[in-house]
Amino acid sequence: MFGRPTDIDCDLWRTDGALLIENAISGDELAGLREAFSRCAEQAKPDWLSGVRAGTRPAAFFDLPDPMGLDDRFLEIVDHPSFYGHLMAFSEGQVIFLSPQFRTVPAAPLSYVGWHYDVHRESTPLHMKVQIYLDDTSDEDGAFGYIPGSHLEDSGPYPLVRDPASMPGHRVFSGSAGSAVLFNSYGMHTSMVNRSGRARRSIILIYEVFSEATFSPEQYQRFSERLTTPDRRQLFRLERRP
Repeated sequence: MFGRPTDIDCDLWRTDGALLIENAISGDELAGLREAFSRCAEQAKPDWLSGVRAGTRPAAFFDLPDPMGLDDRFLEIVDHPSFYGHLMAFSEGQVIFLSPQFRTVPAAPLSYVGWHYDVHRESTPLHMKVQIYLDDTSDEDGAFGYIPGSHLEDSGPYPLVRDPASMPGHRVFSGSAGSAVLFNSYGMHTSMVNRSGRARRSIILIYEVFSEATFSPEQYQRFSERLTTPDRRQLFRLERRP
């Protein structure tokens, strides 16, 4: 079972387009995710470094390859009760899961990405992301930044800035390990500069409102034995949302 967003959550979603869910994952569950992430990243690191040297992989961040196939726990968090009720409510029950990014961002003098929109409302149904911090993430750790209200149709325009911190009206979503940021991808966002000297680790889960364009039974068919409920089969696009 999953809960539903509070009235405050719903107000923030409508007006700001982003909200912080503190302690979304905690205790042994968080410890298990951290251990699995570290183990899988260590195993994949040599191939990433080889790709960086060859110029075929980005040096500014590292994503685990095919994370859903690496550890059962990674698939289990896609419909985690701490935020799945929010996704269902904000999508009017039509949420589907697109893909994951299990991302490590090393400390660096610049952000690996500028302020940007992921999708545009003219061409894409409601698109949502959940970013789960695996470590305590402060403003100096490359935390997620968002411009509240930038998801609204009449928002902007926004200036081009060299330093993400100089963007007018932005908010930095710092949080403790296990906290999750849920945001509307129509809004403008970035990763702030990681000046901490530590790598920032997070799990980014990407969702959208169901459409025939993204219906893809083949993508997660290999996990069908674990996707046994009607809702899970629809979430992972093995079956259509009604």
